[in-house]
Amino acid sequence: MSLPRRALVTAGAVTAALALAACGSGATGASAELAPAKGSTAPNGAVVNLTADQKRVTTPKVDAVAALVPEEIRKRGTLTVVDAIGTTPPLDFYANDDRTIIGVEPDVASLIGDVLGLKVEFNPVSWENIFVGLDSGKYDVGISNITVTEARKEKYDFATYRLDVLGFEARKGSGLKVAGAKDLAGRSVGVASGTNQEKLLISWSEENVRNGLKPIDIKYFQGTEFYLALSSGRIDAYVGPNPSLSFHAVQTGETEVVGTYSGGGADVLGKIAATTRKDNGLVKALSGALNEVIGNGTYAQVLKRWGLDNEAVPASEVNPPGLPKPKP
Repeated sequence: MSLPRRALVTAGAVTAALALAACGSGATGASAELAPAKGSTAPNGAVVNLTADQKRVTTPKVDAVAALVPEEIRKRGTLTVVDAIGTTPPLDFYANDDRTIIGVEPDVASLIGDVLGLKVEFNPVSWENIFVGLDSGKYDVGISNITVTEARKEKYDFATYRLDVLGFEARKGSGLKVAGAKDLAGRSVGVASGTNQEKLLISWSEENVRNGLKPIDIKYFQGTEFYLALSSGRIDAYVGPNPSLSFHAVQTGETEVVGTYSGGGADVLGKIAATTRKDNGLVKALSGALNEVIGNGTYAQVLKRWGLDNEAVPASEVNPPGLPKPKP
């Protein structure tokens, strides 16, 4: 696949056009179908279903792929999926019943379960507990916008299913444009700890210092606390998954995505992957299921319903090059 290393895309290309009036925990009374923002249209012209009745895209079981599942999981009949629940679409969030997990990640997980003939059990946790649960064997697979990194490959196996595009969100009219490290020199930038976004910011800050520029003032936030910090001016920008930031920017009308960057950094095309404990025998089944749905078109339908067409991959890869380890 011939793609630019930085995988720079516009915010609008990732369905920033969908305005969500209410979503996530506490989002009661939301309309079942929310239309695109006035004057703009999602790439597929669709609206977003926020109800518990998702009418998810489905696909048949494929016996040859299901046979790749480790015997213990086959006998159990379930695939335990762990995900970090957020409050902003289109990744993982709650429907307007405040209980049902919806988003592109649950849809992808459901397709995998269909191909493997397994019932999918979702387990929402905080971000750091995804890896705690995978390490202990409590969960089979993490499907939660997890980027492939060289450090993570030492403990986990990966089956890719989406490009990893990061976004930088700032107050509308700030004049800030982010294409690289120097653009954030001396700026206060928010990020979630333990993410590849944090690694990127640290790397950029160190690069700025080496080049005689000011370091980045990195501020840490969990959940959606950064929204208030952005609106009050306590931080100049926030870096996170571009799909979520694009949705949020249009939802509020007060912020905008001022730059995008590959989650793998400048040298590696970042990729999102289904993540499982290393050498537990599951990764080939996951990759096989993903390649099945990529081939039969149901994968494209899922990405299209959430407006993530530009993050599609042509095939699922097992353990491709990931975000490099930080230099000593």
